[in-house]
Amino acid sequence: MRIKAAVCYEFGKSLVVEEIEMDPPKAGEVRVRLTATSICHSDIHLIRGEWGSEPPIVPGHEAAGVIEEIGDNVVGVKVGDAAVVSLIRNCGRCYYCLKGQPQMCEGEFALGVESRLKNLRGDTLAQGLFTAGFAQQIIVDQSQVVIVAADFPLDRAALLACGVITGVGAVINTAQVEPGSSVAVIGTGGVGLNSIQGAALAGASPIIAIDLLDSKLETALHFGATATINASREDTASTVRAMTKGRGVDYVFVTVGSVKAMCQGLDLLGKQGTEVLVGIPEMGAEVAVPAMAFVRGEKKIIGSRMGSTRLNVDIPDLIRQYDHGRLRLDELITARYPLESINEAIEAVEKGQALRNVIMF
Repeated sequence: MRIKAAVCYEFGKSLVVEEIEMDPPKAGEVRVRLTATSICHSDIHLIRGEWGSEPPIVPGHEAAGVIEEIGDNVVGVKVGDAAVVSLIRNCGRCYYCLKGQPQMCEGEFALGVESRLKNLRGDTLAQGLFTAGFAQQIIVDQSQVVIVAADFPLDRAALLACGVITGVGAVINTAQVEPGSSVAVIGTGGVGLNSIQGAALAGASPIIAIDLLDSKLETALHFGATATINASREDTASTVRAMTKGRGVDYVFVTVGSVKAMCQGLDLLGKQGTEVLVGIPEMGAEVAVPAMAFVRGEKKIIGSRMGSTRLNVDIPDLIRQYDHGRLRLDELITARYPLESINEAIEAVEKGQALRNVIMF
């Protein structure tokens, strides 16, 4: 069948919106007609050539839509179901899946070695981040979909596929922040705001938002931050210590893929503090650790991949939080665009003019 998609043919260049061919789903796979795909910075890293993949590729991974077709051996979903579609996929049988850590799955998938997409010239198109969400329809493994209520708004549902689960999950799942803990969040973009929301849900206090733009810091206050620091004007480390009676914070969440920010975060930790690396830096990037301070202070650095998320546990819980007014989703969407305007939508995100721009199909 033919669908329309935005294809990256050359890194650093505009995406090309064109008709492409899609093969049917195979065993264990589902075809989803997308309603919405939001633009994440991970998509931008991908199309800028920073993550080592090769074009041509269809980016996009933060999506939601309606299941149109299922392959053999698919269970738990049916045609007509509304669903969140995430890049997280799991086999349910490997070492990490059996430990309850599906985001670390070691399983092998047919879609990992072959694509269901090609352009009209017959060239195979890779599925960006296992998803290819900048297309009208996608084929993914059944483990990548989470069914939601038919009346749940799918532009909001798309946000749950990556940015929300990554930010909130880093706090709730990866770090397991305790009530009353002090938290600093470096970077108040889409993921950072969700880490702030996660800290508020966990009962942390204070929750300190750190960024370079006053406009973003003002937004952070609406998402649960109790204090803000503009790092372009203030000495961040001394200000954080002043806010924490000289101790430093219990947790720092670095939600931007900046080595400088990661190093800065180390200076904000108190004794037995933990820095959580959430943002993804360029391939090969390294962070220098002050070893003596970490040994004597019993400090820790940990990574968080996709918020240590268990899709079928965490997404329904986040929907309940949204339904009860404790999780903000509506406010994360800056603007909605048709697929034909995707390059404009991406440019606005790159310029820091949007939290989440959403492509509507």
